[in-house]
Parts: sequence; structure tokens; C-alpha cells
Amino acid sequence: MDGYRVADIRAAEQAAFLAVDPDVLMQRAAAGLASAILRRLDGAYGARVLLVVGSGNNGGDALFAGVRLAQRGVQVSCWRTGTGVHEAGWAALRAAGGRAVDAAEALASLENWDVVVDGVAGIGSRPGLDEPVATFAQACRTSAVPVVAVDLPSGLAPEPPFVDAPHFTADLTVTFGGYKLCQLLQPAAQECGVVELVDIGLELGVPDVQCWEPDDVAAAWPMPDANTDKYTRGVVGLDTGSPDYPGAAVLGTAGATHAGAGMVRYLGPPAVAGRVLDAFPNVVAAPGRVQALVIGSGWGERKDGKVLARAMATGVPMVIDADGLRHLAGPGRPSVLLTPHAGELAFLLGCDRTTVTDDPLAAVRRAAEETGCTVLLKGATQYVATPGEATVQVAVPGPSWTAQAGSGDVLAGICGALLAAGLPAASAAVVGASAQAMIAAEHPGPVPPQEMVRWLPDLIAAWGSAQET
Repeated sequence: MDGYRVADIRAAEQAAFLAVDPDVLMQRAAAGLASAILRRLDGAYGARVLLVVGSGNNGGDALFAGVRLAQRGVQVSCWRTGTGVHEAGWAALRAAGGRAVDAAEALASLENWDVVVDGVAGIGSRPGLDEPVATFAQACRTSAVPVVAVDLPSGLAPEPPFVDAPHFTADLTVTFGGYKLCQLLQPAAQECGVVELVDIGLELGVPDVQCWEPDDVAAAWPMPDANTDKYTRGVVGLDTGSPDYPGAAVLGTAGATHAGAGMVRYLGPPAVAGRVLDAFPNVVAAPGRVQALVIGSGWGERKDGKVLARAMATGVPMVIDADGLRHLAGPGRPSVLLTPHAGELAFLLGCDRTTVTDDPLAAVRRAAEETGCTVLLKGATQYVATPGEATVQVAVPGPSWTAQAGSGDVLAGICGALLAAGLPAASAAVVGASAQAMIAAEHPGPVPPQEMVRWLPDLIAAWGSAQET
């Protein structure tokens, strides 16, 4: 799924208005909205629907959808929340039998509505809601009445930064023309519920984000064939861990091994090698040829920062994780994948953490341009930016259970194995992050990362079987 900023949606709308009457576009939106509501009602004749409408075009969409509902036998009531209303839509609804209610009746009768349609505000409005709409939105949130949002839940910011302000929470959001960033990126996406896109004929350009689906991940995962050997599957070297943090080396090795690397070389401190070999006797603890490197996880206060510079000079694709990020210097290259969390990205950018968390999309794009490297920003939503590319890739989301120590070490190893298998850095990042999230979704709960990664081969095998059939 592709997501767009408000400015891009607005530009596409203005271009469409030159070729199509705006009223035609509104009727397309209203038809799609009405159809979605009828499916929610299961076509129930006599169902009761409350339209909560503002003065803008979102209110117009809701009103004309209400006309179509009334024509199908739905009892439609409307609370006009503003000083104005879309006049043509309101006249059409009244002619179709719709009735007006005020704020008091809307709230008092809340549990009697089968669906509440939120058409208060659109993508051009500021975040937040005024009273009494804010109180009504909160009451909807605590009731069992489903809310269908028109284009986006009113009061929710359409794009980062997602400020904390009163807003509706939708069970279903029916959006028009293209997905808005709030519908794809957390924490806003959880407020939108299920999102249904209605095509109204907009011609959109390059998306701001591209969200991967599970099928995309399965298709991109490198699978061996009859001509594959361990070297063509990829040899990945790991210079990770330290006497203080040996677990990072073991976890990164687990990620690379279970992701299907043809060979894993452990190139870290000899004092840690024994721990790695005890856990994975298939690992080679000797220098030699590698097709990708993983560096930095669990380094701690490592003094030899020149290790990273020497590795960068080889031109080998590599993952730089955790403590290794502190040694990054000089121009990078797109085949180098940085895997920071928000705090580490703030360090790289020389800003405070809130700058990253307020607008992670802008932060990850800036990091890619400033470092010259591909950047995977880890978190509830995982972003991948490549220098010179406008579209940011977004990994398949997973449950919050993966937010635990060691998950990043495992992910670095997975990404290293994918780099060694020949995937470009951006693909390795989004595929690796997605696979980890998908496993967690299938096995929810506080499963430690060293256990979680053991299910990765099963997932890969299922993808391979599906490709064969």
C-alpha cells in the first residue's frame, strides 16, 4: 500500500477538478462510503445511522452517503456540529427523509444508533476537536457503537507529527483517492481501524511511503535452487559482542543462521567465540571470505573504532548496529545498512529523541541523505530510507511484544544473511524486519528473541512451498 502526504492528495484533487466536476468526485466518494456502511450494517432494513457532520466536504460526503442509505430503508439522523453545512447535501438528505438532531440527543441516544458516521473534519483541518464534539467522540470510544470515519477520524493528524489531541477512534475508515499517512503509520493507524480505499479517479505521483504486505515479503525472500551451494546462499561475517555483552554475538548468530545463511563466520573477540560455538557448532570462528558483514551489536565501549573504517573500505555490504553506530564517520554508501532505534538515530542526527519520535518519517529520510547509507529505523512502525529515493519503505507491522532486549541483535543477523544472499540493503532491511514481525504475530506473547527466531525456518519453508505450487 502506498501512502501520501496531504499536499500530494490536495494537488491530485486540484488536477482532477480541472477534468471532472467536483460534485462528481463527491458522489463517487459518497457511493463508496454508503456501500461500506451498508456492508457494516449487513444491509439491515430499518437500521439507525447517525451522521455527525461538519461544514466541509467530509460532511458533504457523509450527507450524500446518508441519502443513499435512506433510499435503502435506513433511518438516517444528522447532527450538524458547525455553524455551516454542505447545503446541497443537507437539502438532499432532508428530501430523502433524514432528520436533524442536536448534540444532546446525539449523545443521549448513542447506544441506540447502529452506526455513527464521523464526517466532522477532513485532511485540511487541525488536530483536535472542539466541544461538544470532543465529549461525543470520547463517549463513542467507550461505547459498543461502531464508528465509520469519512476519510480519516476527525481530530486525528493526517500525517506526522501525530499530536495527542481529542479525536474519534474508528472501527472502519473509508478513505478516498489514496491512503493517508495516519492510516498506515503508528500510533495513528490504530485509531483508524480497518481502512477501505475508494477510488475516485485521482492521479497520484510518487508515494511518500510504501507499506509492504506479507505476500511481498514471501516473494522477496531469497530461496535456494538446484544449483545453490553454501557460497551462493551467502557467507556472512559477524564482528559482534564483547566480554561484557556476549549475548549480542549469540543472538546475531541465531538470526543469521535461522535466516538461512550458507555460512556464518564469527569474527568477534576470541573471548566470545566459545559462547557462540557452544550455541552454534556450525559457525566458523576463523577469518575468510564473506559476502556481508554485521558489526557493532554488543560492542560496548570498544576502543578500536578503526575496525569499522577498515570494514567500510572493503566495499562489502554490511549492517552497522547498536554500538557500532557511534563509530560511523565519513561518507557511507547505500549498501551499508544502519539499524538504529529512535535514540540512536537522534545521536546520528545530533538532535533530541523527541525530534525523531515526533516525525520518524522525516528523521529516517534525513539520516539516509546525511550518512549516504540505507537506514532502518526500528520501532512500532519500522521505516527504511535509501539515499536519493523519495519513497520510504515500511515493514509489515507486528505486536509490541517484540520490543525487548535482544530483538535488534537478532534482526541485525537476519539482515546480514539477506545481504549476503544478494538482496539490496533496503530490501534486506524491510524483508528482515517484516519476517521478524510476522513470526511475532503468529506467536504472540513474551517470547524471548532467541526462541522467536527458531520459528523463522518454518516461515521460510512455508513461503518456499507456496512458490513451488
